Amino acid sequence: MNKRLYVDFHILQTVPPSCINRDDTGSPKTAVYGGVLRARVSSQAWKHAMRAAFAENAQLDVGKRTKKVADLVKEQILPLAPDADADKLAKKALENAGIKFDEKSKKDDTVTKALFFMSTAQAKALAELAVEGSADKKQYRDALKAAPSMDMALFGRMVADDPSLNYDAAAQVAHSISTHAVQNEYDYFTAVDDCQAEDNAGAGHLGTVEYNSSTLYRYATVNVMELAGQLGAAQTAETVRAFGEAFLFSMPTGKQNTFANRTLPDAVYVTLREDQPVNLCGAFERAVPRSAQGYAAPSKAALAQYAQQMYSSFAEAPAQSFTVGSGLEELAPAQTAKAMLDALEKAVRDALAGNEVG
Repeated sequence: MNKRLYVDFHILQTVPPSCINRDDTGSPKTAVYGGVLRARVSSQAWKHAMRAAFAENAQLDVGKRTKKVADLVKEQILPLAPDADADKLAKKALENAGIKFDEKSKKDDTVTKALFFMSTAQAKALAELAVEGSADKKQYRDALKAAPSMDMALFGRMVADDPSLNYDAAAQVAHSISTHAVQNEYDYFTAVDDCQAEDNAGAGHLGTVEYNSSTLYRYATVNVMELAGQLGAAQTAETVRAFGEAFLFSMPTGKQNTFANRTLPDAVYVTLREDQPVNLCGAFERAVPRSAQGYAAPSKAALAQYAQQMYSSFAEAPAQSFTVGSGLEELAPAQTAKAMLDALEKAVRDALAGNEVG
């Protein structure tokens, strides 16, 4: 079996006027790359959208990140012991596991000091120990270390008070950036008061919304062997597929009611690598120039050219490659998204079974 196996996802996606991910002033996030201003969507924003997509799939075990983890344990205690003081048992179980509560909270003494990521299986294991009356703190801690949900294994868990409960993330998601320079614009809008007096022609509200439009380069990678170590080989191939599907089709929800900016990718390039992940953002270090052909087509050409350049100089060619959409056929034959995800799942399953990837 391969000692290293990474799945890299490269996506080019055009979004219309939008404010997908805003900063503390309400402006669309940006970054300077290659000496010019680019549109940017943070990795956190897209990972949150992906976790929301996971939660919509009833077949996936998805964890919850919350300060109200006591409520998650309580939900598991109630069916086991309907007559017990579930609130007290849940809080005691978490304290036995080493989780600290916010003593300064005036509204609720069962909220934790920090957000905590927990799977349903972990909440159930804590509930069973609490109902049994176990006082062994090691058992409670072991319950919080075992059986992570697939999104916990993908995105990791950080517990500042107890690093032993941490999970290393098997996936990395880059900040998406536009392949070209952008300039933010402003939408001046007015809202009319439907019940205003007839002699008042003015607006009931005035405001501005900042926005931009762009062709984004999006990148993410999954360390398959790390994921298999957390979830086991049987579940890993399905998880990689679910990750790929969510990364392709999810969209952060910032200002979506205002701009209706939900789009699908222009082109997708997925690789299985046996050496290391390779982010191909260097294809756009020189910003794609404005042209009558727009930005999507020249961005595809730049990505294909740069990938081939990397493979001929610094990195080995991927063990296996897939593309979806037109424009990247130089890298791999194009196919539908569903066919690509099916082939990707099979390739990962075969690799973990000890077969050759390519």
